[in-house]
Amino acid sequence: MIRRSVARTLLLAAGLCSFAACEAGGGAVSDAPAAELDARPAGMVTLTGAGATFPYPIYSRWFNFYAREHPVRVNYQSIGSGGGIRQITEGTVDFGASDAPMTDEALEGAGYPLNLPTVLGAVAITYNLPGFQYTLNLDGSTVAEIFLGEITRWNDPRIARLNPGVPLPDQDLLVVHRSDGSGTTFVFSDYLTTVSAAWRERVGKGQALRWPTGLGAKGNEGVAGQLRLVPGAVGYVETAFARQLGLPTAALRNRAGDFVAPSIEATTRAAAGIELRVGAERDFRLSIVDSDEAAAYPLASFTFLLIPRHFEECGRARSLYRVIAWALTEGDDHARALHYAPLPEDVEQLVLATWRESVTCGSAREPLLPAS
Repeated sequence: MIRRSVARTLLLAAGLCSFAACEAGGGAVSDAPAAELDARPAGMVTLTGAGATFPYPIYSRWFNFYAREHPVRVNYQSIGSGGGIRQITEGTVDFGASDAPMTDEALEGAGYPLNLPTVLGAVAITYNLPGFQYTLNLDGSTVAEIFLGEITRWNDPRIARLNPGVPLPDQDLLVVHRSDGSGTTFVFSDYLTTVSAAWRERVGKGQALRWPTGLGAKGNEGVAGQLRLVPGAVGYVETAFARQLGLPTAALRNRAGDFVAPSIEATTRAAAGIELRVGAERDFRLSIVDSDEAAAYPLASFTFLLIPRHFEECGRARSLYRVIAWALTEGDDHARALHYAPLPEDVEQLVLATWRESVTCGSAREPLLPAS
């Protein structure tokens, strides 16, 4: 707790500071250079972003709470990860957002924006088994066989061996999957590609797939709707969405051999040690599915902000940084309340340091936050 408080204080001193202290003066002493303070917008700043639907609830909450105390409004359009990548590439927004990291090709076409994680999410396997009062255990190969159409009954021996003593229904199994391109599908298929050679060879990973079986539905809400209507159905949705709707979720066997249900703590554990993997280039476009952490949920992922490396207006660049720095250092309780997993502290600090060190602004290409 003390360590986190110190880290927050340092981050706030580097770039946040309260509106009252920074704008009104009041005799407050600051180590920030005059050029930085002078660049703070005197009036309201409106920022625009677009992209992934998954983080929309937490982004909306963060932005609304920040705006109560600071003269910054953020208009975030929840149009999907593909739309976020397209708009940051076209330069029509201040930032984009995507559940799937940008490919090398997409990065080149967009001017190499930063892909920075903000929170973690998990994809849950959810199902409709009327009267089933047990936690369903599954592993990666069995999930792959279900979504490849090779398992078609709920009491199949491959499911039964993972649930000893559990009375599985003798019932048809219907797969429900996303019909639209989505970051959720990317994470789900990334996991199956990692754990199943058969899936990797026949389907692969991506935001949109050629499904070998099942019924397609648009959005998390469409999948959930079909699951509720069809007894015996199984599908995948964001865990936050499943929790909000009260849908049952399966426990997945992780690499350590433990069955782990999706939870905030288990999702955060999946990102443990990620700061050691980003390398000197600070590339956060890393998969965290099938983590080797003992307590980790294996179907977890970051969701990313897409940040240009240069802003024409320093005021806008610094305002955006301060919003997100506040969110990452002060907004964990908001994230948990909406069933998102906060970044581990070490990852959080590395994300903000990367942002500060990589982004410039203005015609003179000033540092985002000039060194004092």
